[in-house]
Amino acid sequence: MQRGCSLEQIHTMKHIPNLLTLANLFFGCCALLYTLAFDPVTAALFTLGSFLCDYADGMAARALGVSSPLGKELDSLADVVSFGVVPGAMFYQLLQGGTCAESTLVPGQMVQTICIAALPAFILSASSGLRLGRFNLDTRQTTYFIGLSTPACTVFVLGLALTAHHNYFGLAQTLHNPWLLYGLVAVLSWLLNSEIPMFGMKIKRLDWSSNAFNLAFLLLFGILVFFLKELAFSVIIVVYMLASIVLKNKIIQGS
Repeated sequence: MQRGCSLEQIHTMKHIPNLLTLANLFFGCCALLYTLAFDPVTAALFTLGSFLCDYADGMAARALGVSSPLGKELDSLADVVSFGVVPGAMFYQLLQGGTCAESTLVPGQMVQTICIAALPAFILSASSGLRLGRFNLDTRQTTYFIGLSTPACTVFVLGLALTAHHNYFGLAQTLHNPWLLYGLVAVLSWLLNSEIPMFGMKIKRLDWSSNAFNLAFLLLFGILVFFLKELAFSVIIVVYMLASIVLKNKIIQGS
């Protein structure tokens, strides 16, 4: 009897990574809802939940020694929403504020009028879907990424949305400029599907040497938050991309 319970517990534990992936999707749906209700602060909290679950499902799978085609497909499907549709919706809201003067943006209240000029924001969502589909087929991306990852892209966009919402440093008007936003959508869409090697930020072993880069970035991020507030989300991703470009040979050799 005791042995049967033990086997049942093991079988149950194998589902933990998939449950975390589904939690990622749930939080992503909530983040999308609050983004469309022009409440980026609450959307940011749910996006943080998606990010943590996305990070944890891989760690749980490795710790439990489980992997399945279903888990791989679920992970990408969840990421399409949490890190594809959500940042596209954030860009949509920013563009809506800069291109549709008739739209009154009220926190907690969804705007009923569709802003046609803001629809190109979802090109980023389509590009994220393409990136995730290619990722599933690319056997090279085991220790590092090729192209900007969708979570990193989402963190960048989230920083812009929060900065515009709070008008930090008087940047709200600039961040509602449609030509700046169209340009960012184009650049980010290209980076998502580029061939640029970028550092992998996953924790695979619990030791200092393999996590030194991650910890250094976490420390830098803390410093940037102190000076730049939520804009630090966008700035740290720019630093991450520049570091990846400068050290691309080290990234490839380190694999």
